[in-house]
Amino acid sequence: MSSEPLRFFVLSLFPETVACYARYGIVRKAIKEGKLELKVLNLRDYDPKGRPDDEPFGGVPGMVLKAEPILKAYDEIVERYGRPYTLITEPWGRKIDQRFLEELSKKERLLVICGRYEGVDERVKSVVDEEVSLGDFVLSGGEPVAIALLDGVARLLPGVLNEPESLKEDSFRNKWLGYPVYTRPREVRGMKVPEELLSGHHELIELWKLWHRIENTVKKRPDKLPEHLTELERDILNSILSGKSFRQWLKERFRRL
Repeated sequence: MSSEPLRFFVLSLFPETVACYARYGIVRKAIKEGKLELKVLNLRDYDPKGRPDDEPFGGVPGMVLKAEPILKAYDEIVERYGRPYTLITEPWGRKIDQRFLEELSKKERLLVICGRYEGVDERVKSVVDEEVSLGDFVLSGGEPVAIALLDGVARLLPGVLNEPESLKEDSFRNKWLGYPVYTRPREVRGMKVPEELLSGHHELIELWKLWHRIENTVKKRPDKLPEHLTELERDILNSILSGKSFRQWLKERFRRL
């Protein structure tokens, strides 16, 4: 794997919104440790009059981002760094998920073109690899999408997280959703940390985690239930669907064994 940082470019009418986010948290750490190189480009700098938008043809109301300033910025990146994998924000684009972030984290160069107003001149798509979206809704600009991509990719870069093993526990990277987590104190307003997590019994804790992963998936995202299950996972799933609690299942499970 290359020791070079992932070069992440963002082209925006409001670059400070993205640059500000990069001053904090995981993104800041990735940059500081040389794993990520972020360049946020101001689209206004690539238009002679600082006006990279204009009225659309066809009598449609609103404004459209012009092709030439965006293509000029793109050419500059290509000339200096090489061709980036180029994304543009569109409401109908590919929805960002964990698998997509993992794909992007393996790229050498990424460019996110942030849409704005009524959209971007269609001719920009000649250099675009994929259209991307946070979901089936409309935002006033693509900067939140760029920030989501930046954060999601930065935490996947090798050596960025203090506890890289925690990546294996991520929802949507694992087969199941995440499980409930707790910290000190052991009791808050009468609500106690489950005894299993305080037991020090590694196998019991892992069974508790798996049970609650599956339970969370059943209750919150049944559309994510996987097709291929181990014997243990199928046993837990059937028990949850029949209304059993973890402790009921545990007693029955070990009685059967």
